[in-house]
Amino acid sequence: MLLDSLEAQGLLYNSNFKEDVGTDWQAYRGDLVLIEGEVADSLGRRKPPVATLVGAVLLADATQLKFMTGSLDEVAHLVPLMAKYGPFLTPGMRTLLYVVNIDAPMQVEADGVHFVLLPLADGLVWNELMDELRLEKGDFKGQSSGEKVATVYRTYQDYRSKYEAVSLAVACSRANGAKRAIHGAV
Repeated sequence: MLLDSLEAQGLLYNSNFKEDVGTDWQAYRGDLVLIEGEVADSLGRRKPPVATLVGAVLLADATQLKFMTGSLDEVAHLVPLMAKYGPFLTPGMRTLLYVVNIDAPMQVEADGVHFVLLPLADGLVWNELMDELRLEKGDFKGQSSGEKVATVYRTYQDYRSKYEAVSLAVACSRANGAKRAIHGAV
């Protein structure tokens, strides 16, 4: 399965879970590495990633990603996302990404994949996604973690956004310099 391959390559980071959904799909929640850290020693171990898709929610079959959402620190990280994972994205796929450094929602078409980009400086991807798709706890009653991701995927098939459509270059030019709000122990 594709997610097993990504895990073996060390591209699934800070994993919450990776679980089979039926016999054909796997679901994942955690972070997805976009830009790997440099090699730290002679054994090939790497430093932490330079950039990740934070709070990624993925659904994949054996060879392709069917659903992807998460949060980018910078809209420009859409470029390394497409470079690293473009071959695994289902043609015609629609995905929703939260972006820290944009002010207004927008849509971008890149390499046959439709991206809805929503601003989010603070918050959890899963919670924001539930609000955006108007899902409630009752919609997931009795489901495993992986089945919940499959439910989100099926619901997202009916999701339509009416945000401004722009090119990738225009989207990148709209970066506002905002940084992710990080909260830790006080």
